[in-house]
Amino acid sequence: MEIISTALLLFLIMDPLGNIPVFLSLLKPLPKKRQRIVLVRELLIALAVLLGFLWAGKHVLQVMHLRQESVSIAGGIILFLIGLKMIFPSPAGMFGGAESGEPFIVPMAIPLVAGPSSMAAVMLIGSQDATRMLDWTLALTLAWLATSVILFSATYLYKILGKQALVAIERLMGMLLVAISVQMFMDGMRAYLNSPA
Repeated sequence: MEIISTALLLFLIMDPLGNIPVFLSLLKPLPKKRQRIVLVRELLIALAVLLGFLWAGKHVLQVMHLRQESVSIAGGIILFLIGLKMIFPSPAGMFGGAESGEPFIVPMAIPLVAGPSSMAAVMLIGSQDATRMLDWTLALTLAWLATSVILFSATYLYKILGKQALVAIERLMGMLLVAISVQMFMDGMRAYLNSPA
């Protein structure tokens, strides 16, 4: 994968447009100034978690004796399920009702930005070609920056686009994610079938 295509994949997985309504509802009870501080904090936590999974992913896989093919297949399945939830969302939302009080780590940083699918994806990317870790770090940073810009503009985007347009865009992103997940699954199966026993 090239840097731009990897960044696009991670951006789709982070799903910032789909997260706009959830972020707005979580931040609504807080004062405007505090909203910005909380948003910056949560986004930085998410970036730190994803960077940790990117750089330590290969070592975690080695310790657990997991093959890259297994992670590719599992990542494809997880992405497929996330994509399906984006296309066919539940009425209560992906994570149910919002908790009261100031959000800390859960659910904004994890799992909304740094979710299971993005963690699995960065682990897989980092373990496939460890010689290009700086490239993968750049791709992750680009995806995170794009996500951050969208989430900081959440109020304006929600007013301009409206709920229906955001839902339509999220479902389109879900369709792309399902296609990517099927490709990831097939690549993992092909690599497994072609590998020595």
